[in-house]
Amino acid sequence: MTDRLYYHDSFLYEFDARVVDVVQRDGRAAIVLDRTAFYPTSGGQVFDTGKLVLPDKTEVAVVEVTDHEDGNVLHFTAEPVPEGAVVHGFIDATRRLDHIQQHTGQHVLSAAFIGLFNMPTISFHMGDESCTIDLETAALTSAQAQKVERLANEVIAEDRPVSIRFVPLEEARQLGLRKLPPKQTGDLRLIDIKDFDLCACGGTHVRATGQIGCIFVRKTEKVKQGVRVEFVCGLRAVTTARQDYSTLTETAGLLSAHIHELPQQVRKLLDDAKTASKMQHKLLEEIAQLEAERMLSAITSAPRVLTAVFAERDAVFIKLLAQKLTAAKNDVVALLASGSGQTTLVFAQSPGMKSNMGQQLKDAMAQLGGRGGGSAELAQGGLPAGTVDLSRIEALLKEIGAKLQS
Repeated sequence: MTDRLYYHDSFLYEFDARVVDVVQRDGRAAIVLDRTAFYPTSGGQVFDTGKLVLPDKTEVAVVEVTDHEDGNVLHFTAEPVPEGAVVHGFIDATRRLDHIQQHTGQHVLSAAFIGLFNMPTISFHMGDESCTIDLETAALTSAQAQKVERLANEVIAEDRPVSIRFVPLEEARQLGLRKLPPKQTGDLRLIDIKDFDLCACGGTHVRATGQIGCIFVRKTEKVKQGVRVEFVCGLRAVTTARQDYSTLTETAGLLSAHIHELPQQVRKLLDDAKTASKMQHKLLEEIAQLEAERMLSAITSAPRVLTAVFAERDAVFIKLLAQKLTAAKNDVVALLASGSGQTTLVFAQSPGMKSNMGQQLKDAMAQLGGRGGGSAELAQGGLPAGTVDLSRIEALLKEIGAKLQS
């Protein structure tokens, strides 16, 4: 079984070891060391990376580290390392520190949710950019999240000691742990944040809460099992805050406003956009009405079969036009196409007429290579951009129109 050096010192970035086995996992070779400071993916925390240096100074990258059911740690390397080799390991210290800050920050945050609102953490996930915990609760208000964030950062500012100890399972049951592992044999490794949290955990952690730096709760959302809280700690929080501030500043500059005025400015823009959209739709309806009157005035024979291709109009317009045409007279068939945006066909007829527009459109789409459908009175279909020449569509509409008129 691999001796896990990180259990005793999370800030151990170099170590000596010997390769005791080479195994195959999922088509890849992995090595087992007699001792390691590399942390394997476990408990929501992702693995360490780094390198191994052989006696001849050859450097081999460690690209992934996982746990094995036999208690060993598997190190996947970019190049083969022979069994029996003596190596000097180097942990990627920047990546390790980031993980240390996120993981201990999660302990503080989870303890704060328990202490303030009795909301236990169900799961923890450490991502490349942010972390999440899922809380066992039906709801979480913004005020509650802010109160928890405040308490967590107060604990960080107090720089409370974080200690590691190993105790038998039965003793651990009497200590009031925040969470006891469901399956455990032998001694438990406890992470103790002085007078705030005691939890069984195999991860890497700070020596005192001040090393976490800070905790920033970014987002909360309802999920199937409760409420998911997204957060960042330490240097991630600084990076995230800088990115957020830069985005807000740039946006505020575009609107000639202060960043604190952005919600009000965005609401105004949305309201203006809704008003403009309503006005645009009203104008489009008026244009469609005028176009319908023009087209109907040009034909008097029944049934009035009208075909047209509007190269500069979109699907919204020709659908409006079809509705205006078929509502104005009781003997109108409209076969229309648009060329702006996705090429669209709309087939419509006045209520009570005998043709089936849905079937007519389906037959047309079969010839043009598009898709669509609808009812006997109104059908619509689209074609992939640039696949069919509008002149071909125009010819097909006239052909269909001639058959319907005969």
